[in-house]
Amino acid sequence: MVIEEQEEAPKASVEDLISQLVSLGSYINQLYTQSHLIHLNVEGPLFLPIHKFLNEQYEDHIEQFDQIAEFVRSMDYLMPMCARGLANAYKGFKHVKSYETREMLTVYLKNLEAAGMMAKDVGCLAKAVEAPDVENYMADIVKAMFKSAWFLKSTLRD
Repeated sequence: MVIEEQEEAPKASVEDLISQLVSLGSYINQLYTQSHLIHLNVEGPLFLPIHKFLNEQYEDHIEQFDQIAEFVRSMDYLMPMCARGLANAYKGFKHVKSYETREMLTVYLKNLEAAGMMAKDVGCLAKAVEAPDVENYMADIVKAMFKSAWFLKSTLRD
């Protein structure tokens, strides 16, 4: 009988968690800007409810960003120093390319879902490095992102 050696998976580290938190912080900061600008530019028969919804969204996003940054700082790491550095921490963000309301909201909706998935990944890593405060907050972000995505999907359906 031959016993095969199994390679151990690399262990998660606090540095990995910090890197993912900074990336998620960057992403959520970009969501803040996107939702705020859509809030200002949206037009059409659903202007009032969408305008109000997006106002709540961008206020939530800035609070989410702040909490993520506080987790990073509480572990004695630094956040990027400027907007360019922060944006470079996550370069794959999907940007709005049209002023058409449905298109703007669809891009934002997809970004919300992506943020929810990212928060799930960060939550798993937080659990692995025994950071229950971060893990619990990631669950809150997951809930918020997917609930908002549901609201937008329901609004955009014919």
